[in-house]
Amino acid sequence: MQKLLLLGDEAIAQGALDGGLSGIYAYPGTPSTEITEYVQGSKQAQEKNVHSDWSANEKTAMESALGMSYAGKRAMVCMKHVGLNVAADAFVNSSITGTNGGLIVVSADDPSMHSSQNEQDSRFYGKFAMIPILEPVDQQEAYEMAYHGFELSEKFKLPVLLRVTTRLAHSRAGVDTMDKKAENEVSLPSDLRQFVLLPAIARRNYKALLNAQTSLETASEESKFNKYIDGSDKSLGIIAPGIAYNYLMENFQDKELNHPVLKIGQYPLPRKQVMKMVEECDRILVLEEGAPIIEEMLKGYQESGTPISGRLDGSLPRDGELNPNLVAKALGLETILDGEIPELVKNRPPSMCVGCGHIDAYLSLNEALKEYGEGRVFADIGCYTLGALPPYNAINSCVDMGASITMAKGAADAGLVPSVAVIGDSTFTHSGITGLIDCVSENTPVTIVISDNFTTGMTGGQDSKALGKIEDICKGVGVDPEHIRVFRPTKKNMDEMVQIMKEELAYKGVSVIIPRRQCVQTMKNKKLAEQITKLNLK
Repeated sequence: MQKLLLLGDEAIAQGALDGGLSGIYAYPGTPSTEITEYVQGSKQAQEKNVHSDWSANEKTAMESALGMSYAGKRAMVCMKHVGLNVAADAFVNSSITGTNGGLIVVSADDPSMHSSQNEQDSRFYGKFAMIPILEPVDQQEAYEMAYHGFELSEKFKLPVLLRVTTRLAHSRAGVDTMDKKAENEVSLPSDLRQFVLLPAIARRNYKALLNAQTSLETASEESKFNKYIDGSDKSLGIIAPGIAYNYLMENFQDKELNHPVLKIGQYPLPRKQVMKMVEECDRILVLEEGAPIIEEMLKGYQESGTPISGRLDGSLPRDGELNPNLVAKALGLETILDGEIPELVKNRPPSMCVGCGHIDAYLSLNEALKEYGEGRVFADIGCYTLGALPPYNAINSCVDMGASITMAKGAADAGLVPSVAVIGDSTFTHSGITGLIDCVSENTPVTIVISDNFTTGMTGGQDSKALGKIEDICKGVGVDPEHIRVFRPTKKNMDEMVQIMKEELAYKGVSVIIPRRQCVQTMKNKKLAEQITKLNLK
């Protein structure tokens, strides 16, 4: 046992390693990325030969982790909240197949949308799938939940959702580690048809899932991660899940908290403890980091008419992160800080790096499109999304991973021709290929720009599954090789780039343009340099 100073993400990774992890599967996405990176850099993981390569997307990661669980070993799959949308098919069905080896699904939510398209709350997915959910209050609990989560999964033969949010994922604290557990041996499920979701088997498994709900609730009632702290002042009862408990306690560092508090770290909700508070207190305040999921459930739990306050009634803002000040206001206390940023600190808008190849690709695209007018470019998730900002003003959409190609197709189907998609190399293999297949099968007049910088740049330079494969993939799904054009996006090549863009914009079919230049942030990556040289991509 030792004490380590860890980010919340790192605490989850270390807890999983110490808990007997055999494989971690993920696609990089802030605020979850550092979990997998920590395992990749861990000597402990290397000595145990823990699998830690990046997956093509969150769906493939989820399915691979489920396969490792089938083989009896302990697996973790990590993603950000919108990544859980991509993995949802396999994730929801995994509650019907059940598990063999322990399986933890980590979803890192992003309230306030620091680096995301929405604020969705992954607890809804866990509730929908009817599986246990763990939500840590701090880094120590994040470690312990990852460590013990495998046991919980194996006890109920179900996946476990571990939900964290940005502040916990990216803040650092001391963590006391526990004894390291050995990995499971390979062992097949006792019922070899458990994972075969033919209707007859799925119906049987679903009944078992429904029957397990009472036991899951009992486990929550008995969980050390849930705690009822009684108080003498019953005029108010406070329910505080996860990091919201920290925000509550920060308001009472120098004074006593006399109200009853129910700290929640494990779901389904411990109904008995909730009802104890409802029956004893005049009013309930629910402090939630995310959606008002507990608040809504409480209104269906009780019939006594006890007032419930939280995000729904305006006691707390309906959007954005919680903080100690917001909690203080909801409690009627004086706020700690006024929350205003001094004038000497100015917000700096995000921008592409100096020397980025995406910049030259956009400049050539803008020039080539001048004769057609604005509003024709559909982009995707990546560094190149910053092309929406001045001085480029080059793109008109950014919805979800892979949507650039399919939205461009829909616009072309509507008669907006030429229609252009801009997508990165890693995003293309994540979820762009299927959209390209649709375009090819109908010979849709779209121009698809796959901006290839050899890496997953937006999240820190992780491996790209597209490295050295883009042309072959495009040919393989049926793109005419004459309309797969590659150039090096630099200022000196601008005339050539614009000419290629103009030619392909005029083509009444599917064309793919690949501006190819290494991400400037990965220039010192020797391993990547060796791969680029070997593949002759320079």
